[in-house]
This record gives sequence, C-alpha cells and structure tokens, in this order.
Amino acid sequence: MMSLGIVLALNHLYDNWTVAGTMSATYIFCAAIVTPFYARLFDRFGQRRVGVVALAVQTVVMLGFAFGAAFRIPIPALFALAVVTGLAQFSFGALVRTRWAYALRGKEDEDSLLNTAYALESAIDEIVFIVGPILAAFLATSVNPVSQLFVPVIAAATGGTVFFSLKGTQPPVMTPVDVTAPAADTGNGEDAGRGPRINALLKRNRRPHARTRSALLYPGVWIVVVVFVVFNMSFTAFDVSVTANMKAMGVEQFVGLQLAMFAVGSCIGAIVFGSVKFPGSHWKLMVQFLAILTCGFVSFRLSMNHLILLGALEVLAGLVVSPMFATGNLIIKESVPAQSLTEGLAWVTTGGSVGASLGSSVAGVVLDAGGPALGLMMPFIFTGCAVPLAFVGWLMARRRAMRMSPTADV
Repeated sequence: MMSLGIVLALNHLYDNWTVAGTMSATYIFCAAIVTPFYARLFDRFGQRRVGVVALAVQTVVMLGFAFGAAFRIPIPALFALAVVTGLAQFSFGALVRTRWAYALRGKEDEDSLLNTAYALESAIDEIVFIVGPILAAFLATSVNPVSQLFVPVIAAATGGTVFFSLKGTQPPVMTPVDVTAPAADTGNGEDAGRGPRINALLKRNRRPHARTRSALLYPGVWIVVVVFVVFNMSFTAFDVSVTANMKAMGVEQFVGLQLAMFAVGSCIGAIVFGSVKFPGSHWKLMVQFLAILTCGFVSFRLSMNHLILLGALEVLAGLVVSPMFATGNLIIKESVPAQSLTEGLAWVTTGGSVGASLGSSVAGVVLDAGGPALGLMMPFIFTGCAVPLAFVGWLMARRRAMRMSPTADV
C-alpha cells in the first residue's frame, strides 16, 4: 500500500507520473538496501530484541511521511522523508519464513511441509495484495488523496506488535559455544592421548570471534537475487502502467480491483503449489514459471483496452507468481546454513524491492514519454530478460549437483 499509495498521492497532487514513480522508487530502493543489514541483526541478536526497536522507529517515520504528504510540504522535503521511511523498513516476510523453518525442523517429510508453509505464506501475501490495492485506490479517489498512506502505518504497528509478542516460534540466536575437552587419562591407559587430540580438533573448529559469512556469498544465492531484481521490475511497471491506462480511460476508481485480479490468480497458484509436488528441481520450475509469466504479460499488452478480458488473463498469469516466489525462497533455504537463513531470505526480498524500485521509476519515465501503450510493453521485456538469467542459475546448480552426486535430479 505504501508504494502504490505514493504513486496515487503524488500523481494526484502534482499530475506527473515521473515524480510519482521516482518517489515510489526512492522509497522502495531505500527499503531494499537496508533489508539485509536488518536481517543480519535479527540473526545475530534475535527477532524480538531487534524488532521491537525497529518497529517503533518504522512507525514514527511512516507517520511523518504520511503527514508530510497530507500537508503538501515541498517536493525535496518529501523526497527526504521518503528516503528515511524506506531506510526504516525491514522484511517481515523473511522473519516469518525463518520461523517456519525453525518450527518445522526435524519433522517427518520436513521439505514437503516447508514447501507447503512457504506456499501458504505466499497465498497470505497475495490476499494482502488483493485487499491493499483496492483499499489504496478507494481511499485515494473517494476519501482523500493521501489517506491511503495512513493505513499501512496502523497495519505495521498493530501486526508487528502482535508478531514480536509470539515467543514460542522465535528461533534462538545461534552463537559459537566453547567446549572443554574431557580428561585425557581415565587410569586404564585406554584413553591416553585422547584428550590432546580432542583439544586440537576443538581448536581447529572453534572460531568464537569469527565474523559470520554473508549469505550472498553462498553458491546460487547471488543469481537468485539477480533474477528477482530483473523480473520484479515487471510488477511495478505493470501497476503504474495499468493505473495510467485506466486513468486515461476515465475509470481510475476501479484500478485497485483491476490490479487485484493478478493477486487472485497468484493466491490460487499458491494453494495449488502448496498442495501438489511438482517434478524437477526448484531451478527448473523457476525457468518454467518465468517463461509462462512472460507470455502472460504479452497478453496483457494485447488486451489493455478490454478490461474484463485483461482481468481474466491476469488471473491465469497470476497462477505462477506465488509459486515463483516460494521457489526462490526454497532455493535460498537449500543454499544457506540455518544461522544465516533470515539474511538469505532477506536478500530475496531486497532483490525484489530493488527490481520494484527500478520498474516503478522506468515506468514513470516511459509513461510520460510514450503513454500507457508503451508502458505496458515494459513488463514482458523485463520478465523475458529474467528467463535466460534463471536458465544460467539452473545450469550452475546442475553442475554443482553433478559434482556432488552424479545421479542427482536437477
């Protein structure tokens, strides 16, 4: 609601898609660059300890931005507030998915359960994406141009307070433990010399002061992040372009409902993905989902003036969106150790946010230059570029798997 709310508010106040798209992009980009750093703090000090303070700061600065827009402060000052608001954001999604991994550890068929859990999270996310745009558009067009900026503040403060109060699912902070070896000699000569050998082993493996390795350095993680940067550019480009198209058609009040159709399909796809085990590796599925989504965006451009048909195509194409996000999270789960999982999942969020920021900014410039027809070409161009990148990730994963096990199914 914040990113779309900024676009709706700024375009209404200044009638300029470039300003609206750039400010939304600024907010999203700032949120993206700090997400991994917050995640490292959560992994190192615990979710509740860090989250309570971070949530309080986030609530205050979001309120500041909303009031700044409401009182129409100068654009440079509002941009500064957008930067601060973005820097106060952290990834709730990464925290939740880390808790699922902790709660399901050691369960029978853990991988299948985690697949279902991540798909469930994606479905719940999509419910938010169904309700959020509809509510944002309704408030912006029917109540006040900036009223939609206050709802995310209330939602984050309320939901975040409840979330951090749940102590039972909070994963423990993983820290190195200094272990003292047992005595070397038990008196019968059998264990003579055993203590020194254990001590030497412990000294080699004990690194109490070593810095934690960045999750981005584990094999496969960086390529997932790059893929998420590129293909996530399509979503905000689509949102902004559809908003401009419907405004040009004189039906701006229905933009939230139109955008929600994409989320409806994604929600259905999440339920199916969590219920059915698809053959092949996660990388293979990612390539397939991206190819289908590219075709979907092409169909959106062809049906841009037929809103009912566009809505139906959004539902169909949206079926692969949540599975795409769940697959990316599962690849990260396989690639990083438990003590870096929150950071690894946060990098996926960061990649998506950077892509969303770039997509929003590019779409604003393209819309001012060429209108909605040109703007709606951006989504399938972006997603099409992500397909070969994911294919490279798949080949890299196959090569690693073959080195470890010649019979691996990748």
